[in-house]
Amino acid sequence: MKEEKIGFALVGIKTEQFATFNDNYKEKAKIELKTGLEFKFNLDEKLIAVIVTVIFEQNKKPFLKLEVSCQFKIEDASFSSFCKDSKIILPKGFMTHLTMITVSSVRGVLHAKTEGSVFNKYMLPTLDVTKMVTEDVEFPLN
Repeated sequence: MKEEKIGFALVGIKTEQFATFNDNYKEKAKIELKTGLEFKFNLDEKLIAVIVTVIFEQNKKPFLKLEVSCQFKIEDASFSSFCKDSKIILPKGFMTHLTMITVSSVRGVLHAKTEGSVFNKYMLPTLDVTKMVTEDVEFPLN
């Protein structure tokens, strides 16, 4: 799919979930990071929601969980160009860009939510979002 300039705006950031599990946390235990990515689409509002989840674990038990969504409004002209038959097809490159913005937002929310706590030293490392978004994203238009 040919990618052109896409008109959009970030119109919202929401902390969907935030939790710490102090009982699962051990000061010097090995830490694993799990990430999740989800897309939602609101046809009436021409909004795309990008939801990123991060879970910090030790011994397969979470000690910190954060889920953040960013809402993006697509410009009418760009929206129309994505509509094909009975679906909207959002280009991989565009969705990768929106995912990168959301991951950066997660980083900021993580810092703000953990500031002043023992968990503030855990930062979200750089993530290769090109491995998270591997193809165009499609939604039905009905």
